[in-house]
Amino acid sequence: MTTSPTSEATHTECLDTSGLYCPEPIMLLHEKMEELATNEVLLVIATDPATTRDIPKFCQFLKHSLIKQEEDEQQYRYWIKKSL
Repeated sequence: MTTSPTSEATHTECLDTSGLYCPEPIMLLHEKMEELATNEVLLVIATDPATTRDIPKFCQFLKHSLIKQEEDEQQYRYWIKKSL
């Protein structure tokens, strides 16, 4: 799902992985998700194009909800709701 960069989504925490490349964004994402409570939303900011593949697969595998995804010329943003 891609939406405009100006659209709003709420989040509890933010993880900025700008400048990092695979596998670092996913490793940091995994650690951060363990810190969150069920149903909290994490905003992940990334610059690695591989995250467009890796983050949706991460969410699917661990049953988290990728509630929103957007990108512009400089970064990718993902809103992930933590499951049980």
